[in-house]
Amino acid sequence: MNTPESLEATAEKLKSSIKVVMFDQYGTVVDMQQGLTDIATPFLQEKGWAGNPGSFVTWWRRTHFENSMIDALLHKTHTSYREIGERAVAYTMDRAGIQYTRDDVRYLVGCIERLRCFPDVPQAMARLQTRYKIVVLSNGDPDMLESARPHHGIPFDRIISVAEANSFKPHVATYTRAAEIMGVAMDEVLFVANHAFDCLGAKAAGMHSAFIDRRRRPFGETPYQPDLWVADMRSLAELMA
Repeated sequence: MNTPESLEATAEKLKSSIKVVMFDQYGTVVDMQQGLTDIATPFLQEKGWAGNPGSFVTWWRRTHFENSMIDALLHKTHTSYREIGERAVAYTMDRAGIQYTRDDVRYLVGCIERLRCFPDVPQAMARLQTRYKIVVLSNGDPDMLESARPHHGIPFDRIISVAEANSFKPHVATYTRAAEIMGVAMDEVLFVANHAFDCLGAKAAGMHSAFIDRRRRPFGETPYQPDLWVADMRSLAELMA
């Protein structure tokens, strides 16, 4: 983790070269865990399931992540985020012993499009946008990301789906293609995420990275450590804007 002094020194160096600040959307810009838990709670109550809705969402998200990583490693025909999500929700309800219909599955996955920002995000984005282009690079499908715009309300300069690269992050092709779309070199991008795998993937691909440590978790041992390690988006904006 950076010390306050090293954070400021690193940020000053980055300011001279960064042109684009690029964000993961699900879990970094929008609050996926709490948002989906709030949505799943009444749904699960109606189904008569007495378990913990937060645990249900964690199972769902972990299953989705595992299936998307398998898809990325196969690197064949890209499976849509929506399809991966529906498989994950169905599996999770099977695991929990919940009776469901395909409409139930589609409803829960569709709710991802309506997630709201973390409270500190709008002001932080506004500050960063005075100096850089702000861009999303998301595992979400293009139509899902477009539908999400009025719900998160952030006026991004560009929203890029990994469908452009036919793979899920952290495949190197996703970051490379995003930089190409923005017309910048890899090292002119600061990639921001709330989870280590995305920061790691971006850094390994040649971008700089910032880890938003909202969950107070270790980053892990890897040669691809983040350039900046901060508690929240507000802290990032204070350093970089």
